[in-house]
Amino acid sequence: MCRLYGFRATDPTLVECSLVEAQNALLRQSEQDSRGLANLDGWGIAQWDSDGLHLERRPRSAVGDLKFTEVASQARSTTVIAHVRAATVGEPESENTHPFHHGPWVFAHNGTLTAFDRVAPLLDIGLISPSGTTDSEAIFSWLLNRMPEFGLDPERPTSSPEPLAHLIGAAVVDLHNMSMSAGARRPAKLNFLISDGSNLVASRWGNSLYWTHRSAVPDCAVCGLSHCEDVDDHYRAIVIASEPITDEHWTEVQEGSVLSVDRSATLVTRDLLVPAA
Repeated sequence: MCRLYGFRATDPTLVECSLVEAQNALLRQSEQDSRGLANLDGWGIAQWDSDGLHLERRPRSAVGDLKFTEVASQARSTTVIAHVRAATVGEPESENTHPFHHGPWVFAHNGTLTAFDRVAPLLDIGLISPSGTTDSEAIFSWLLNRMPEFGLDPERPTSSPEPLAHLIGAAVVDLHNMSMSAGARRPAKLNFLISDGSNLVASRWGNSLYWTHRSAVPDCAVCGLSHCEDVDDHYRAIVIASEPITDEHWTEVQEGSVLSVDRSATLVTRDLLVPAA
């Protein structure tokens, strides 16, 4: 059922320890997460720099894939989204591997849109259509096409996470209702991460989600070294993950919530319109 990792900081930061070396690094979660489950059907790492978005994804297990370690070791950014996949809808193929991207936008999903075969025809994909066969990419395409309703442009980043958070909150509730109305035997699980490289928004709906805060350029909780260069006491970072990655203090996200993180790495949490079933 996949594992997510999202990072947003005020200054470019190396994230290798969180992805590879930490007590519960994403690499370890690929082999076995806290539920005792493996996530071996693909991995992806997205990061942004002055040249724009850089995305690497492969439809194979991060465990034993030297490319995962290589990309993770070079990931230095203010914003990172990473994902390890346990396939539910769609085979382990390149086009079905998270994160998905369009323009500046990157999207990853932990969960399943139940009754997808019956809900899919209800999703107005519009001009931006998926290339793969997953429920997750279909949701992403649907979100991109709904962006103008919320003052967002699927081809350009946003200046604030507020409209993006409103879009994700409305979308989660709508998808939940569509799934149940279509006769789903169990509620959809809709943990999302989406970013334009400057703003990061996450939802918790049906699966676990945690966050932790770092400030004033602390030494890494894993290796004891600083992963930032030429920054001062104003440094801030927010890390969001499916489960705690390090021995730091992590806060569990309330079920039925949307989190947004802006350019200053300020976290805001909102309740959705109705609780998850």
